[in-house]
Amino acid sequence: MSLFQRQPVNLNQNLPYTLSISSQNVLIVGLGNVGPEYANTRHNVGFMALDAFASQNGFDDWQNNKKFKGLVAEKSMGGSKVILLKPTTFMNLSGEAVQAVAQFYKIDTSHIVVVHDELSIAFGQIRNRVGGQDAGNNGIKSIISAVGEDFGRVRIGIKDEFSKVKDASKFVLGKFSKVEQSYLADIYTEVNGILTEYIYGGMLPNDTRSIVFDYDEE
Repeated sequence: MSLFQRQPVNLNQNLPYTLSISSQNVLIVGLGNVGPEYANTRHNVGFMALDAFASQNGFDDWQNNKKFKGLVAEKSMGGSKVILLKPTTFMNLSGEAVQAVAQFYKIDTSHIVVVHDELSIAFGQIRNRVGGQDAGNNGIKSIISAVGEDFGRVRIGIKDEFSKVKDASKFVLGKFSKVEQSYLADIYTEVNGILTEYIYGGMLPNDTRSIVFDYDEE
């Protein structure tokens, strides 16, 4: 069995590391690349986590909206209208889709949360934060260029024991190992909890959550 653990959170930390919402439109974005050749790759874990969130919470079916340059699903939750977005622009142009939806629904950058992979974080860890740099993720770089940096990030680690010896671009476009795949459902469940906590509680938790697993199981 897997077990998620939270690292201790300093309750005196500065407020800029939290997002708060109240009865307004919220945009949650999952990052990835479209096309069957990219399905189930590490770089698409944002897509997959958002698919799981939509399914677990009974969102409407995904609609391909050309004006928004992405797949969109909507539902009212916690007194807010929640819009889910999976850009179909490819990762490097994700900001175009985020900007289009944010402008149409009049969503402030502080009410946007992006779920994405991060190569600098070990597989099994999920780190949440607001603002900051792109950490080499071109999707985040594009979104920062389009709407600014003050949006929330749910960063799903993909680094493993082989990532340092492989070309980064090939690694992120590769598929998860068998043992990693067996823990993805647990990761998606934790992402669901993080996003639900944000929507209903009004804040994106500023913490790190870790799943305990062993590569030797493979």
